[in-house]
Amino acid sequence: MKPQINLRIPENLKKAAEKYARIHRYRNLQELATEAIREKVMEKNYDESFTAKEIELIDRVIDATIKKGDLVSEKELRKALR
Repeated sequence: MKPQINLRIPENLKKAAEKYARIHRYRNLQELATEAIREKVMEKNYDESFTAKEIELIDRVIDATIKKGDLVSEKELRKALR
């Protein structure tokens, strides 16, 4: 079983986080919080080879793919990217 923590945040931050999670298709705030903590704690493993503009473009492509229902498996994606 994974350990559980309680987190208190201001209401406006909670609302902003919920909106962000919804837009970026996180299942819930817990998933968003876990990823955010992981990114901060594991910074040395963070790939900084993409510019902010490139990351924004990647996010838009992913969002469009999700909206169109054109998702593929990770295996298919890796094959296509080779």
